[in-house]
Amino acid sequence: MAGPTRWGIVGAGRISHDFVVCLRNMSPDTHKVVAVAGKNYNNAKRFSDLHAIGKSYSTYEELASDPNVDVAYVGVLHPDHYATARMLLEGGKHVLCEKPLTSCRKDAEALCGMAREKGLFLMEALWTRFVPAYRRMLEELEQGAIGDPRYVHVTVGYPMHGLQRVFCKDLGGSVVLTMGTYCAHLALQVLGPEPPVRITASGDFTSEGVDTVVAGTMEFSGGRLATFAMSSVFHMPSKAEIVGTKGIITLDPPSASPPGLETPSGRVDLPFPPVFMPLNYEFSSGLRYEAEEVRSCLIRGLKESPLMPHKDSVLIASMLDEILLQLRRGL
Repeated sequence: MAGPTRWGIVGAGRISHDFVVCLRNMSPDTHKVVAVAGKNYNNAKRFSDLHAIGKSYSTYEELASDPNVDVAYVGVLHPDHYATARMLLEGGKHVLCEKPLTSCRKDAEALCGMAREKGLFLMEALWTRFVPAYRRMLEELEQGAIGDPRYVHVTVGYPMHGLQRVFCKDLGGSVVLTMGTYCAHLALQVLGPEPPVRITASGDFTSEGVDTVVAGTMEFSGGRLATFAMSSVFHMPSKAEIVGTKGIITLDPPSASPPGLETPSGRVDLPFPPVFMPLNYEFSSGLRYEAEEVRSCLIRGLKESPLMPHKDSVLIASMLDEILLQLRRGL
């Protein structure tokens, strides 16, 4: 790829703001935001003005037709991920789609299949996998620092009352679909690559039936186990522990974007770089690493990331499907 990766931003919300701040925090020789699209043109225009973006569109289809866009970042609400990403792929755009990639396994399989058929890059924006502390954790595991990993424990949660979408059934409200990806992906990557043989889950719900607190277990072959808990109504420790036959690795909170970790050989601090503009979410400056992965893959001609392959997105979606099924059975 000659020149910078040219980004189109689909959705002018909070996470899109943070992602664009990260893009602008890097060299313009590597990343450039050339367009933004929102269902509300005024919001898209304000977003464009704030971030000095040349073009703003009132429909996602217009951005999909823009020949100057190399890759589209999908930052819309998760119930719209599948339809939006599909439309962009049909328009010939590479796609980085916020997590969860889709709301169910069937749609994840269909989206990944379409990307392969069209020869386009598609990646779920599971930023955790690209941050330095997480990459260091994988290196420690590969080097046998804790022996054979046998147990994973991960919690993630904080009060999200300011985010209506998390609690509104019509907007796809669900703590599982908001935070569950963080729990499922870690268990899968450490104890996989095969999916768990059994998942159990229970939780608490709003009067509308929206899950707000969920805890459970994932049993993997060979007696390996993961436990998880997530909340959208109160704080949790939001850290992750990986226990092996010879030691423990602990990821700092928040486990979704850890700035450091504890290993058997000592502490490792890997802080994120500062940004020039306020962010909506703490530690969002770590979003830069997923953008760097997209550019790296495009330069190498890859259609999926080896760090976040399609098969993992499909398996994670399947795991979340099973957690939600367990919760519905308990209602």
